Amino acid sequence: MKALKFQPSDAMNRLPDQFFSGLAGKVQRKIEAGYDVINLGQGNPDKPTPAHIVDALKREAENPLNHKYSPFQGRRELKAAIAHWYKQERGVTLDPDTEVAILFGGKAGLVELSNIFLNPGDVCLVPDPGYPDYWSGVAMAGGVMEMMPLREENEFLPDFSQISPDVARRAKMMFLNYPNNPTGAVATPAFIEAAVKFCRDHEILLIHDYAYGAIGFDGVTPPSFLSHPDAKDVGIEVYTLSKTYNMAGWRVGFALGNADVVRLINLYQDHYFVSLFGAIQMASVEALTASQQCVYDLCAMYESRRNTLYGALHRIGWKARPTPGSFFAWLPVPAGYSSASFADFLLDEAQVAVAPGVGFGVQGEGYVRVGLLVDEPRLAEAAERIHKLRLFE
Repeated sequence: MKALKFQPSDAMNRLPDQFFSGLAGKVQRKIEAGYDVINLGQGNPDKPTPAHIVDALKREAENPLNHKYSPFQGRRELKAAIAHWYKQERGVTLDPDTEVAILFGGKAGLVELSNIFLNPGDVCLVPDPGYPDYWSGVAMAGGVMEMMPLREENEFLPDFSQISPDVARRAKMMFLNYPNNPTGAVATPAFIEAAVKFCRDHEILLIHDYAYGAIGFDGVTPPSFLSHPDAKDVGIEVYTLSKTYNMAGWRVGFALGNADVVRLINLYQDHYFVSLFGAIQMASVEALTASQQCVYDLCAMYESRRNTLYGALHRIGWKARPTPGSFFAWLPVPAGYSSASFADFLLDEAQVAVAPGVGFGVQGEGYVRVGLLVDEPRLAEAAERIHKLRLFE
């Protein structure tokens, strides 16, 4: 008998193509063909989770209490721990009971937010270039994206004065992300002030993606948007343990700030999940409340890698200003190439994988993103392989 063919929903058909799955496939095919590929195109932390956090998971996994369903909206101990971290590390006060929602990773939360707050046709302001999963959530909800260009001449910060009055009037939600993926830019207090004021003036829900919030260089701590006294009035910040503690596979994130938004996130998730595995939650408490030396050491490692990479690139003639935050470098492509053709050229001719900037939006054209996620000798080797192509002479 012939199998029935089932048609996906309109929401599924609206989903954008997964640009980076194609890149991953190209890299994998090179590796399978026997090439030694230096993969700088990924965004996956390369170091293990610190041992004290793993040890906490082992202990908690043996506790029968954690073999049961966790409370629907997560353990209060974990919410209190994130409030403790924000107070200790960023000077921000949060009410664990009303201003903290536990997420199944930051990505899931960012996609959920569009489904919670956007109706079909509602406008969402989105950074360009930016994290592609913002697009996914807006598409699922049937929303309309209005792009905010991030340009080098403006330090890769959106210029709110360039948003038309009509778009500002119709916008319901805005995504921002600092330290920024892919550009590595860091927000300033003046920019945070401008963003909060713009969203208040136009009644726009501000969502700040703070995934790389622990990774700042040259003595600068990337500011939390919640450090602004009015930030909770206009929105939330999404934080994750993935980058701060090399816990990407653990899928632990938080939405923090506006109590009404937190309440609606909890309500939405009540219909999907029964919270994270309790042992992961309690190990996350350990991460947030124990010594943060592992975080400071991690940030220092990324800064050293950044300095090694940019030093090597400058020596071969590839000039770019070092990024001030995140674990990415954002580099201009040489004349005669698009971002995609240059990425293909480096993979084919040097076996160095980078991410084409166009995969992050139209404004990403002309750049490639390079991850600081291999050790310094491999970064130096990547630069030397590129040097042999004589692109920058």
